[in-house]
Order: sequence, then C-alpha cells, then structure tokens
Amino acid sequence: MSGFVEKPEPLQVPGLVHLHTGKVRELYQNEAGDLVMVASDRMSAYDWVLPTEIPDKGRVLTQLSLWWFDRLEDLVPHHVISTDLPAGAPADWEGRTLICKSLKMSPVECVARGYLTGSGLLEYNASRTVCGLALPEGLTDGSELPAPIFTPATKAAVGEHDENVSYEEVARQVGAETAAQLRQATLAVYGRARDIARDRGIILADTKFEFGFDGDQLVIADEVLTPDSSRFWPAATWEPGRAQPSYDKQYVRDWLTSPASGWDRKSEQPPPALPAEVVEQTRAKYLEAYELLTGNAWS
Repeated sequence: MSGFVEKPEPLQVPGLVHLHTGKVRELYQNEAGDLVMVASDRMSAYDWVLPTEIPDKGRVLTQLSLWWFDRLEDLVPHHVISTDLPAGAPADWEGRTLICKSLKMSPVECVARGYLTGSGLLEYNASRTVCGLALPEGLTDGSELPAPIFTPATKAAVGEHDENVSYEEVARQVGAETAAQLRQATLAVYGRARDIARDRGIILADTKFEFGFDGDQLVIADEVLTPDSSRFWPAATWEPGRAQPSYDKQYVRDWLTSPASGWDRKSEQPPPALPAEVVEQTRAKYLEAYELLTGNAWS
C-alpha cells in the first residue's frame, strides 16, 4: 500500500478546470486550453506523499526550473508560456505557478546517469548492466561512469514505482525515431547541466526529464534539474564507495528509515509526520541547492 497519506482537495478557481493531483503538482486547464501547473510544498518518499509539507519547496522547484529552462532553450524548447498568476488565483500561487503549452506527452521518463547509484547500482551489482547497458567491472556506489548513459523508465501513477526499461523497449513503445530523439535530447541537456553544475562545485549524478511534442517539435516539460528530479552532490566531498551527501530529500528518507521514525517501510502503514527539525533541515537543503546553482540569494 502507498500513495497519499492525506490526499488534498484541489482548490477550485474560476476559469480553471482541475485535471489532476500529482505527488507535488496540481494541474489545471484554462479557458484558452493551456495547462496551469501549480507546485505545492508536498514531499514524497518511498512512493508515499507524506503528511508534512516543506515550506517554500514548490517555489524553489518552480524558480529553479525557470532558471534552467533559460540555459537550455538553445538545445530544446520548453513548455512555459507565462508565469503570470491566473485571474482569481490565490496569492499563495505566486512564484509556484506556470502556464504551459498543452503537449502530447511521451510515456517515458527520460533518465540520464553520469554516476552510479540508486536503482542503477542495484542492477549493476546483479548483472554489471544498467537498463541493459553493459558497464565495466570495478564500479561502486558513487563511481563516475565512462560516459553518461540514457536509462529510461516507465512513468508510474502516484503510489507506484517507476520501472527501469531498456532502450529497445522505449523504441518499441514510441518508435525508433522518437526513441532516438529522446535519447539525444536527454544526454545533450544532461551534458550542459552537468558542466554548469560542476562550475558551481556540484556534481549532477543523475536526473530525469519529461518530454512532449508540440506538433512535430520535441519540447521539454514539467520540472527540470531540481532536487526532486535530480541527485546533486557536493563535489568537494565526493568519494566513491559510499553514499554521498546530497542536496535533496535524502534527509527525509534517512529519517523515515531510522529508528526515530518508528516506521516500518515494508509494512502497509503510512509514514508518520515529519518532526520540525527534519522539515527545517530539508528546506535548508533545497534552498542551498537553489542558491549554489543560480548564484542568487533566496528571498
């Protein structure tokens, strides 16, 4: 069992039709047919949407995505039309709302990995492959790969887990030409972002993107290169062979699996509320990632 511990009721706004409640975002459609994405402060971990929010998290994700979109648009166009607040929307939507093109979305999570960790490490330890791609012997947790790799996954519903798939399976689902476009765009964007992050003392270990089509044009959508969609590690303390410190929700994961939480991840019981210290430390990690990457102070 997993999903929402407490599923929120979406806010009703005149002129907007609510379409979907995701782990973090509420999705609406306006009268022009554009999508209105609102990033909440919800936190997800271990396929659960937790009952405790992280203040400012939705704004950090939105503002960091916009910063990255500006630096990637020569590689692939993005879906953002406007950041203007829709008429009648609450003031709390300011800074966390994007009006976006309605795209034909790809059913594939496009993952790029430059370092070995997470589910990729589990597969590597079992078979010396990741998503069917053979990798050399001798790699360990945190090892840099010989070259970045495209390791796609299926998109999962809330409460379910994305599953890694082979490139051949992607080609079967979307066609060989589209699969090649997705792989090329994913690796190009990862390469650009990896270099930008490295210049700021941050390792971009891996990240996932979502793409859609506006007619025949491939467009990058949703969020990009945030602590929710990426693993960011401090370069100064990188040391293969162990878990790396990170600018993301790892602090939450570690607390949930510690004796302090009292939660058994393998049980069917929902996870508990987060204590104030965990909330504050997690918020600080998100803000630190934003400030280090952009060079801007959070306000």
